Amino acid sequence: MTLQQEIVGNAMQMAVVNLSPGQTVYCEAGKFLFKTANVTMETRLSGPSGGGGQQQGGSGGMGGLLRQAMGTAMQVGQRMLAGESLAFQYFTAQGGEGTVGFAGVLPGEMRALELDGTRAWFAEKDAFVAAESSVEFGIAFAGGRTGMSGGEGFILEKFTGHGTVIIAGAGNFIDLNPADFGGRIEVDTGCVVAFEEGIDYGVQRVGGLNRQGIMNAVFGGEGLSLATLEGNGRVILQSLTIEGLANALKKAQGGDKQGPTGGLFSTHAG
Repeated sequence: MTLQQEIVGNAMQMAVVNLSPGQTVYCEAGKFLFKTANVTMETRLSGPSGGGGQQQGGSGGMGGLLRQAMGTAMQVGQRMLAGESLAFQYFTAQGGEGTVGFAGVLPGEMRALELDGTRAWFAEKDAFVAAESSVEFGIAFAGGRTGMSGGEGFILEKFTGHGTVIIAGAGNFIDLNPADFGGRIEVDTGCVVAFEEGIDYGVQRVGGLNRQGIMNAVFGGEGLSLATLEGNGRVILQSLTIEGLANALKKAQGGDKQGPTGGLFSTHAG
């Protein structure tokens, strides 16, 4: 069943979802805005891949309950490692059609992605807003050793299955395909919102350990790493990074932590 949704607004968009009777949508805790009275709300630790999309029956006995508990614990552990919310909120329309509203946490755009079961989607942490219960939410790791040292981009959200998933980012979005640019693009690690399965995602150092490489890292404002995206598929980038927003707010408050050089000398919350 297709999720009927509309993304409204400009600087701070929201998604208004219309549910058919019995239809369920779930969101990350903290992304819910409003609902009609006939929509029930339930908070669970498990995602759909762990039975969160539907209530599990009592079949399987104690072994089944133990496996379910272990699966939920693994999901929660992964989300803790990724810095994600520990719980999901599930909304189901009862006795008729219902409406639910969701939004991201930063000023910016939202996008509805349609999964047909053939390709997964990957997104930066905190991009997920809401999805149909037929869409599974997971955690993926990418970028290798450089990704770990690069900070952003190493831990990703992964969406599989069939149905609609809604994501959010900061600023404005642009859709690109690396195949249209020689097969590879290099971007600020904080600008990547999401990309399709089939795109090879990594993190590389900015230049070598020479004079120009050090100048790029120290004075260029990018630090030591750039994200690389290769292949043929859809990539969504955002125009505003969380670090850039944080530094702008600190500067406006008279507490500029970036200093005159940016780059390696920049500090930000988190």
